[in-house]
Amino acid sequence: MARRAFPVTDEMRELVGSLAARGVQQEDIAGTVGCDPKTLRKHFRDELDRGMAKANADVTGALYEKAMGGDTVAQIFWMKTRARWREKEPEKTIQSSGAEQSSHNRDPRLTEELRKTQEKYYARMQRQRF
Repeated sequence: MARRAFPVTDEMRELVGSLAARGVQQEDIAGTVGCDPKTLRKHFRDELDRGMAKANADVTGALYEKAMGGDTVAQIFWMKTRARWREKEPEKTIQSSGAEQSSHNRDPRLTEELRKTQEKYYARMQRQRF
């Protein structure tokens, strides 16, 4: 026995596109129009795709307008996501614990060499930041 064809109307197409544009999950949209999610994707593929694209375009436009209007948070978000800006790790400082002075087993020449090496390393890291 063959299944009945799912009746698709223009009103359903508009509803599916509208719900998809609002970010409603396909399972919930399918429940709203009374079909299985697989049937929804079969009969409303264009509406689902266009709805998501329209939503993304609308949000991108609103974000752009806020960023151009001076909203610093929107500007930072835009630059991090669209321009791939990233924050750098804070520079690590060498903290003197006083252990060098109190340790009788440490070679003073080795301690001095380690200090110089660390200074060179952090100076190089500082130059790479700019």
